[in-house]
Amino acid sequence: MSMSRKRTMSLTKKLVLSVTTGALVTGGVIVTVATGNASVPDVVCPGSTVTLSGEAGPPAATSGTFPVGTKLKVTNLDNGQATTVTVNGPSGSCVLLNNAAFEKVREPGKNLIRKARVERVGGGSAAAPAAGPAKPTAAASTPAGAPAAPAGGQAAPATGEVVCPGSTVTLSGEAGAPAATSGTFPVGTKLKVTNLDNGQATTVTVNGPSGSCVLLNNAAFEKVREPGKNLIRRAKVERVN
Repeated sequence: MSMSRKRTMSLTKKLVLSVTTGALVTGGVIVTVATGNASVPDVVCPGSTVTLSGEAGPPAATSGTFPVGTKLKVTNLDNGQATTVTVNGPSGSCVLLNNAAFEKVREPGKNLIRKARVERVGGGSAAAPAAGPAKPTAAASTPAGAPAAPAGGQAAPATGEVVCPGSTVTLSGEAGAPAATSGTFPVGTKLKVTNLDNGQATTVTVNGPSGSCVLLNNAAFEKVREPGKNLIRRAKVERVN
């Protein structure tokens, strides 16, 4: 074999190797070899805010999206601080941090993280894509204490459609006139929020998006809060327009 032909074959082999880098050739079959990181975490809750529940205990989170046992890494993109927590119960947010967890990522004086990155790093399962707000059932649409629908199927009179059943209501830490943000209802929606633990209520207008069904700003929360609490676990939320 001439020197020129050897050089040509050597060049051909190099080209084949460069084209098939990251693949294994066996018996004429190319088997792709994974070159990425198989344990890349899922980025979840896109666009959601992360807020403070006001609850004590070791660092933990509650969620209305992921089951108990799911591990979530929360990064505050405004200061680069991050914490990994385990979901230990339900809430009305994609992720709601307790006091100890929030302290690890908070900026001084703020009870809300607007620019957050939430990653699922273990446990649980990926959330199904949201299909929009579920239509409340007849039972959920009847305010607590209202008479049951009479026989024949006609609904009992109601003062407002009860929404966000089972959701907690928490504090955004934002200033301004009483208002709310929501991940369920559009800007302009009026919601009446009642704290069932003290009977106090307020009606607010949604003025922006958040990761909760309803998230009250400071002025609105002051109208319904119990002293020292940043979370309303027993809330009734009614859409009034």
